[in-house]
Amino acid sequence: MKVKELTDWLGGNFPAAVAEDWDNVGLLTGDDESEVKHVFLALDLTEAVLDEAIRADADMIVTHHPMIFSGIKKINNHSFTGRKIISLVRHGISYYAMHTNYDILGMADLSARYLELSDTKVLCATGEKDGETIGFGRVGNLPCEMTLKEYALLVKKNLKLSDVKVYGNLEQTVKTAAVCTGSGKSMIQDVLAAGADVYVTGDIDHHTGIDTVAQGLAIIDAGHYGTEYIFMEDMKERLAKAFPELTVSCAKVRSPYTIL
Repeated sequence: MKVKELTDWLGGNFPAAVAEDWDNVGLLTGDDESEVKHVFLALDLTEAVLDEAIRADADMIVTHHPMIFSGIKKINNHSFTGRKIISLVRHGISYYAMHTNYDILGMADLSARYLELSDTKVLCATGEKDGETIGFGRVGNLPCEMTLKEYALLVKKNLKLSDVKVYGNLEQTVKTAAVCTGSGKSMIQDVLAAGADVYVTGDIDHHTGIDTVAQGLAIIDAGHYGTEYIFMEDMKERLAKAFPELTVSCAKVRSPYTIL
């Protein structure tokens, strides 16, 4: 099949128009008339991930985070972005990114399922699609009333993480939770307005953590990577179902940091 057939499907299910204005999604490098047989999925297109895709003989890479966010004036081997673009072209690999459009139309519900939330509602609305409210994150009920420590351990287990960071009294009771994957501190006011007991997200800094607890909201920081690597398996299942003739593989799950 041609790249265009795949990008048309991706754009139909996760329209670029849904993405935030500052975002950069879609086919970022490549020829959409090229043939594609093997799609390689990753959260970020690092040089290590690109090498992994080349070794796997992939001819298209799809990531969640875009490799290119802003304008580029030079493409050469003097920068890691330039080297990656050169390598993509040299190996005939097309590259597609689906970021905030997937956050809104895929990741929000996916993360809520991982965290066992029920009766969910959109946390931060961005618009409507097919008559339904869409937006970032979800807020819903926990499987049962539990302590903050118990829920933090559930998050850690379900996301298969080596660690989570918890702000709040571990013995306090929690009944409702909100989740926004990646870097979600900008939505803390939305979580407070929703009345959730605990917020699961990533990239929480010291002052944000203690200030949020002071406002009565506990936080479980499961990490940016830790909350979003689930993109890969989800898209693998979607693509395998839609295009059974394609080979679809994922980058190795590897946290970008090490806890010593």
